[in-house]
Amino acid sequence: MATGARAELKPELGVKEARPAAGAPIYFQVFVYLQLLDALTTLLGFRLGAQEASPIVRLLTQVNPLAGLAVSKAAAFLLAALCYWTGRFRVIGWINRWFAVLVVWNVCVLLLIA
Repeated sequence: MATGARAELKPELGVKEARPAAGAPIYFQVFVYLQLLDALTTLLGFRLGAQEASPIVRLLTQVNPLAGLAVSKAAAFLLAALCYWTGRFRVIGWINRWFAVLVVWNVCVLLLIA
């Protein structure tokens, strides 16, 4: 049985079928897409001369922007995986809202400096 899945008994077959918890896959898919968009817009911003606004990520990207961004995204994925495995899908929903605003912010910065 998969982690984060519920087992459902099908009376007509007498077997258990594992299925994901309701809403979990879409929250996690949106999370992955938003992380990719954030990474792409951040890298494009670096290329155009923008600076990272987050102090922690700025510290990570001082030496090597790509490596620092990869470390910050790895930490985000670990936290999202923890939320997924513990069934805290609402937290992933709030994180998605935050990163959606962040991606819009990045696009606005890109439009201003381009």
